[in-house]
Amino acid sequence: MADIEKKSLIPSWQQELQSAFTNISDLLRFLDLSVDDLSPYHDAAKDFPLLVTENYAKRIRKADWNDPLLQQVLPHPNELEKHPGFLSDPVGDEQASVSPGLLHKYHGRVLMITTAACAIHCRYCFRREFPYSDNSAHRSQLDSIKQYLSSNPSVTEVILSGGDPLTLSDSKFTHLFEFISKLPQVERIRIHTRLPIVLPSRITQALLDTLSASNKKVIIVIHANHPNELSTDVSNALLAIKNIGVTLLNQTVLLRGINDDADTLTELSHRLFNCHTLPYYLHVLDKVAGAIHFDSTMQHTYELYDQLKQNLSGYLVPKLVCEEAGKPYKTILARNN
Repeated sequence: MADIEKKSLIPSWQQELQSAFTNISDLLRFLDLSVDDLSPYHDAAKDFPLLVTENYAKRIRKADWNDPLLQQVLPHPNELEKHPGFLSDPVGDEQASVSPGLLHKYHGRVLMITTAACAIHCRYCFRREFPYSDNSAHRSQLDSIKQYLSSNPSVTEVILSGGDPLTLSDSKFTHLFEFISKLPQVERIRIHTRLPIVLPSRITQALLDTLSASNKKVIIVIHANHPNELSTDVSNALLAIKNIGVTLLNQTVLLRGINDDADTLTELSHRLFNCHTLPYYLHVLDKVAGAIHFDSTMQHTYELYDQLKQNLSGYLVPKLVCEEAGKPYKTILARNN
């Protein structure tokens, strides 16, 4: 009885997270899929295991190995391929670390690694090999982070990342968010999260109250790659965020065989805007080890982007970018005509 009472005190979104798929066989059975030999898939998951919420899995078409959502989350034998251009730290996170859990790459803003936890393991994740144990901003590091910011007054924006900052419990997230809100030099707080997409129940009234109580400008950057990810409950969660005055932006990663065609990306931009979210970046794949099968050629990328610009109103066209280790800004890509 005590265990039942204890479980009832856990927010529903945390219960959903605890019951996410972590076993490949269970996920395939749920999706009416079968394969004779699962060992290559298990090999691909050894260092970066399967993790996907049931809410997200319900949007995957049953009995379809080529579903674009499934391909983003299912460990695949192609991940075992080695390629000299694909690295464990393709964007230079480790060299940008200025203290545990704090990265300072770009002028005027810093990024906090708040947690290693996510609600989904995207197979192309550029931090799939990030050493989180030594580089997460725990409570014990907040004083040193405050000192660093005080000695760098040009920093006016703090980005909460991870992992996913919204996997933190309400108490931990509120403590961190209020800590940043009290720093006088900070003007904007940006949150990079996939949870409104993969676990929309995380957008609770308690979270909205925390966000709306801040005296800073708050920006939430979500991550949707395909229009099929934008379900009704996702749209409702994004509307709730928009209604408290938070700016909503979206980042998409260009993924071969998943969204690397103009029709898919055009529909994604339209649906994002209908969900009160502006397309922000279209990222060329970060060349992380294990993700070579998601990579597209630059010729195809430029052709696709030209078509996207023809299809969409200017405010719906995301910036085509890549991130290069050591550069002081994201590189905006353009074809040399």
